[in-house]
Amino acid sequence: MYQWDFAPVLANSGVLAAGLANTLKLTATALAFGIPLGLGLALLRLSRLRVLSLPAGFIVEFFRTTPPLVQLFWFFFALPILIRVEMTPFVAAAITFSIQSSAFFAEVFRAGIVSIDRGQSEAARALGMTGAQAMRRVILPQAVKRMIPAFMERSIELMKTTTLVATVSYADLLFQANELAQKTFRPLEVFTVTALIYFVVIYAASLVVHRVERRLAVSGETTVH
Repeated sequence: MYQWDFAPVLANSGVLAAGLANTLKLTATALAFGIPLGLGLALLRLSRLRVLSLPAGFIVEFFRTTPPLVQLFWFFFALPILIRVEMTPFVAAAITFSIQSSAFFAEVFRAGIVSIDRGQSEAARALGMTGAQAMRRVILPQAVKRMIPAFMERSIELMKTTTLVATVSYADLLFQANELAQKTFRPLEVFTVTALIYFVVIYAASLVVHRVERRLAVSGETTVH
């Protein structure tokens, strides 16, 4: 019978805490850059000018369909060769997940904007607003409210995807857990605790998403996925 011993894990809990902090830092950075980039790509895709919509569409589809691990390796190993600048694991991961997230957020933005009745835009134009003003003052405020659950769900998926950064030696939670497992020779206990940490954080975020969805449903707002 296997003898469980969590004492070495508890004694090194600070290592896992530091890894979790790095995971949250990377997730927050990717969201901070990915959301505005996604909005920009969505607006370009909705443009009537094909010279703008086609390249934006290609970027969105490329980063949505190629494996994120391949993207991460390209930005970490290949990009420094092209630009002749050394890339740290954090910077490479932040660029990768910011761009990859922007591709998914672009589709969320696009779906939200399209879901708004066209009469809203026409009414804004009738009041003398320009297209940009109508988008900023009328369309986006309504669309964003519908997109909140989708944004939150994508943020959860992003956090799970960040586990890939352990492959480029970024000290996230998974990387720190692997180091601790090799140090303590207790991989079963270490990865059990690591899985529980991910479960608690992600499940708590999921509960928030469900609560937001219920409130929007009660208020009569349709969510966009």
